[in-house]
Amino acid sequence: MGAETALEQVDSLVFAQTGRYLNDLQRCLLQHVWQGQKYWQIAQHLGYTEGHIKDVAADLWQLLSEVLRERVSKGTVRSALERHLGPNRLPQRFPLTGDWVARPEPAEPLSERGLGEGAPGGVVGRTAAVAELDGLIQQGHRALVIQGEGGLGKTTLAQHYLSHCSFDRVLELLMAQETADILPVERVVEEWLKQDFGVEPGREFGISLGRLKRQLSQFRVGILIDNLEPALDAQGCFVSQHRRYRELLRVLTDAQSQAVTLITSRDRLCEPGIRAVHYRLPGLDLAAWQQFCQQRQLAVSLATLRAMHSAYGGNAKAMEILCGLIQEDFAGDMVAYWQGQGQDFLSTVDLRNLVDSQVSRLQSLDPDAYRVFCRLSVYRYQAVPAVPVAGLVHLMADLPPERCRPILASLRNRSLVECCKDQYWLHPVVRSHAIARLRASPDWVWANRQAAHFWTQQVQRITTLDEALQALEAYYHWVAIADYAAAARVILHSRDNQWQQFLPLGSTLYRMGLIQPVLEAITAILKHLPQDNPDVSELYNILGDLYWITGQIHSAISCQESAIEIAQDCWAVVSQSESDAHRLYYLTMLTVDSRLSLGLYALDLWDLGTAANRLQQVIDQATGTAHHRWAGKATVCLSLVRAYQGHTAAAKHLADAIRETVQQGDQTGRFAFFMQLLGQTYSQLGDLALAETLFQAAIAAAETGHYIQVKANALSGLGKLARCRGDWPQAIDYQHCAIALLEDLGAQCDLAEAHYQLGLTYQAMGSGRETQPFQAAIRLFAEIQAPLQVQKVKQAAGLWENRGP
Repeated sequence: MGAETALEQVDSLVFAQTGRYLNDLQRCLLQHVWQGQKYWQIAQHLGYTEGHIKDVAADLWQLLSEVLRERVSKGTVRSALERHLGPNRLPQRFPLTGDWVARPEPAEPLSERGLGEGAPGGVVGRTAAVAELDGLIQQGHRALVIQGEGGLGKTTLAQHYLSHCSFDRVLELLMAQETADILPVERVVEEWLKQDFGVEPGREFGISLGRLKRQLSQFRVGILIDNLEPALDAQGCFVSQHRRYRELLRVLTDAQSQAVTLITSRDRLCEPGIRAVHYRLPGLDLAAWQQFCQQRQLAVSLATLRAMHSAYGGNAKAMEILCGLIQEDFAGDMVAYWQGQGQDFLSTVDLRNLVDSQVSRLQSLDPDAYRVFCRLSVYRYQAVPAVPVAGLVHLMADLPPERCRPILASLRNRSLVECCKDQYWLHPVVRSHAIARLRASPDWVWANRQAAHFWTQQVQRITTLDEALQALEAYYHWVAIADYAAAARVILHSRDNQWQQFLPLGSTLYRMGLIQPVLEAITAILKHLPQDNPDVSELYNILGDLYWITGQIHSAISCQESAIEIAQDCWAVVSQSESDAHRLYYLTMLTVDSRLSLGLYALDLWDLGTAANRLQQVIDQATGTAHHRWAGKATVCLSLVRAYQGHTAAAKHLADAIRETVQQGDQTGRFAFFMQLLGQTYSQLGDLALAETLFQAAIAAAETGHYIQVKANALSGLGKLARCRGDWPQAIDYQHCAIALLEDLGAQCDLAEAHYQLGLTYQAMGSGRETQPFQAAIRLFAEIQAPLQVQKVKQAAGLWENRGP
C-alpha cells in the first residue's frame, strides 16, 4: 500500500469513527513516517521543533490506536494500517499530491495531568531532556539512570520517553517506597515472563533470568525501574536482602539485549559491574512554569512567578502543587498567595516542606478531606499501581456519601492526588508524607482493614494475572496491622478461576505461574499462627505443592505430613461438638488431599510401594463420601503405579473404571493432569491407540489452559509410543520437544524422566548415543534426592551393581 492510498483510507476511517478528519500536520506527519523518516528529519523538513513533532505524533498514535483497536506506535503504524486497510475499501476524500509542507499550527494545549513525577502523560519543558536521552541511547548505552530530587519529573520523563518510542513492549517496575516492602527480584522476573512475554517462569532464578535474556535478545523492549533509591545503601549499592537485583541489571545491559532501561532514582547507583550512565535531570525553566500557569488560567505576575520558580528550583511537582493551591484557595491570584503565604516558608523551600504546609492547611480548612488524603496512603501503589474510585469510596465509609466526590475534587485540585480515568494514586513524595501522618493516627488500623475488604470484594472471579494480583493486595494490608489470621484467609479465599475450578487464591496463583508471591506470603505468616488452627493445615497443604513444583520433594513431604497432623488434631476437637458439619468436611478434605499429594510425591521418587499405600488410603477414605472426587483422582494415579509394578490386570481394571469419568469431565482442562497420567497407564499396558488418544486430549487441554508441564509430559508419552512402534525420528522429536519445555519450566523430576525416555529410545535404536541422556537423568534425580530413580536409570543403562547379600 502506498503512502497516498494509506492516508486517504485512514483519513476516511478516522472520520467515520470520530466525525473529524486528520488535520494537515497529522496527514503530513503520517506520510513522512510511512516513508521511514525519523522525527528529527520530519521536524527539520516541516520547520517545527522535534519536541512538537513528537507531541503531535503521540496524539496521532493514540488516535489510531483507538480507531484500529490495537496499540499503534511509530514503528508499527505501517504494518497496522496495511493489516486493517485494503486498497479501495474506503472512499477517497481528495488526492494528496507532492511532498508538501503543511502550514504551521499552534500546538494543542498539554493536559493538566502528567506534568509531575509519576504520571504517564505529556511533559512540558522537557524537549532538551528528551534529546539528551536520545543521544545517550544512540551512543549505545543500554541503561540510563535519571537522577534528581523528588518531584523533578523523573518518572514522567521516563514514561513519556518509553511510550513515544517504537518498542515492542514496555515493562515497568515500581519499587516500594520502603526497603522492607520491595519485591524480591525473583518475583519481578517471574511476573515479567508470565504476564508480558507469555513465557513460563523457571523454578530456579538462573533459569528465569536465562529465559528473560532470550526474550530481550528477540524483542525491542523498553523498561522503567522507578524509584530505585529504597533498594540502595549509603554507598549506592543494593542492600544485602536485594543483592540479586544486580543479576537482573546485568541481563538488561547485556550486549545481546535489545532492551533500553531507564532507572529513576534520587540517589546515584554505584554498583560495580553495572554499565549504567547517569543523567542529572535539571529543574524546569521559568518558561515551562509560565506555560503551565497559563494553562491553569492563573493571573500570572512574572516577577512573582520568577520568585516562586527560584525558591523551588523549578521543581515540577512543586509547580503543580502551588498552582493547585493558588487556584483552589486564592481564586487564581498568584500575587495574593505569594504575599500572604509564600514568604512564611521561603527559608525552607524543600518540596517536603511545601507538601507539609499544604497538608496542614488542608487539615485546618477541610478535616474530612485531610483524613481521606492520609488514608489514601494505605494503598501500596506497587504491584497494582493505581486504585479505582471504588477503592477510595471504601476509605470514606464513615462519611456522608454526598461528601465523596467533593472531597476527591478538592484533593485533585490541590494536586495532592493523581488521577486518570477514575484511577487514583499518590506521588511518592506525597505518599511518604501522608503515610507518616496516617501511622501516627487512630485511622491506621481502620484504613488497612477497609483497604483489605475492598480488594477482597473487588475480585469475585480470577481469570487474569491482574485480577490475581489485586486479590493478593488484601494480604499485605492485614500483615501491615499484624492480623496474620486474616492474612491467611486471603490466601485461602476460594474463587472460580479460568479453568472452571473453585480454588483458594494461593492455589490459583501458582497454577498461573506466580509461585514466588505465594511462597513468600505463606512462609512469612506461618510462624505467627497457632499450630492448632485449621487454616495452618491448608497453608501447609499449598506450601507442599509449591515445594513439589520447585523440585524440593522432601520439603513437600514434610509440609503435607504437617497438614495431615494438624487437620486430624483439629478434627478430633471439632467432632466432639457434633455441630459443625462444614468444618468436619473441610478438615477431612485437607487430610484426603494431602494424602493424594504424598502418593504423587512417592511416585516421583519411584517409591512405588509407598505410593500405592498412600493412594489406596485416599480411595478407601473418600469412596462413597462427599470427597468421592479424590477417590477418582487417586484411582488414576494408582492404576499407573500398578502398571509400573507389573500388576497388569489390576492396573487395567482401575484404569477402565475411571477412564470414562475423566474423559467426560475434562471439558475445561481441569483434569488434564490426570488425563496424561491415564495415558501413561495405557502406554505401560500396551494399549498404544488409547494412550495416544488420551495424550492428544491432554495436550489440547493443556494448550488451552497453558499447562506447560502437562503438555511436556504428554509429549514425552507420545515419544514413548513412537518408540514402541519403531518410529525413531518421531520418538526423538517428541522427546526433544518435551525436554525443551521442561528445561524452560525447571521441572526437575519430569525433566529427568524425559531424558531417561530419550536414553531408552537411543538404546533401542542401537545408536550408542544413550549415555548422555542417561547421565543427565541420573544427575537430575540425584539432585532431588531420589535414589530409587537413580537406581532405575542405572539398571536400564547397565551401570547398576547389585550389592545385596
